[in-house]
Amino acid sequence: MNREKYLRVMSCISSKKYGTLSVKIAGKLLTYITGIIYMLTILSLLYGRDTRVIKVILVPAVSFILLSVFRHLYNAERPYEKYGFEPLIHKDTKGKSFPSRHVFSIYMCGSAVMYIIPSAGVIIYIMGLFLAVIRVVTGVHFIKDVCAGALAGVICGIIGFIII
Repeated sequence: MNREKYLRVMSCISSKKYGTLSVKIAGKLLTYITGIIYMLTILSLLYGRDTRVIKVILVPAVSFILLSVFRHLYNAERPYEKYGFEPLIHKDTKGKSFPSRHVFSIYMCGSAVMYIIPSAGVIIYIMGLFLAVIRVVTGVHFIKDVCAGALAGVICGIIGFIII
């Protein structure tokens, strides 16, 4: 999207009575619900003394660290930096836009949960689509950032939970 498209979409959201508040709350809820499902999965595995808990903790942790290092080194601009506007979600962050760590995290958690409970993993992936849209329409990420984050989360899940 270019500057005009971001501004048009953000204007449409902010012109609604609770538009900005709604997308902020939706983004937080998607993030928190995913975290709760992921933590409940870990607790369930611990309670059942299931050794898969090690993979469910380590694969996302190692993947998150590797993605964070890549983001830091690549250091891509965010839309609000490039186009000079105020995003709907307040951010002071400069750079580190590619790939989206929020979207990566939800897809990585979805992969971890899918390893244990496939249907719940699919639900998290669907929630990830909504989070990706929110990250773009609020002006904090480019479409390529969220697509790369989702793809990285799925690929790390395949490598970590299926191949290894």
